[in-house]
Parts: sequence; structure tokens; C-alpha cells
Amino acid sequence: MPVHAYILVQTEVGRAAGVTEQAQSIEGVTEAHEVMGSYDVIIKATVEQLDQLGPTVVHKVQAIQGITRTITCPVTHT
Repeated sequence: MPVHAYILVQTEVGRAAGVTEQAQSIEGVTEAHEVMGSYDVIIKATVEQLDQLGPTVVHKVQAIQGITRTITCPVTHT
């Protein structure tokens, strides 16, 4: 069963649009949106297994220039 997660992203000032655009091109990312509030971007990711979630976040999402912090929230029930 696929695993879904929301990744809450804080960025450097003025970098949210670029982060959103880059995130949308990452395999496993199904949505990425600029938002207002405590976070600048919210990303929805879907992977086949839970153990794939960490590498997707750490090696792909966190590698985007301009990200200062991420919080990953796996969905518990769909």
C-alpha cells in the first residue's frame, strides 16, 4: 500500500517559489504549493513503502537550495 506524507518546508526569504517549482519535478512528489503562515511550502509525497520516505525527503527534497527546515508528517489513515 502506498505511503503518503506531507512535508512542511521553511525557506530563505524569497525562495518559496523556486523551492516549489523544483520540488514538483522530484519523483515521488505529487503536489507542492506555496502557502502563508509558519511554513512557506507544503509538499505531498507518495512512495511505495515507508522506508522510501526518508531517502525521498533527505536526499531529494532537503537538497533543494533555499530550504532551511523540513518537518515530515506521514499520513496514518487514508
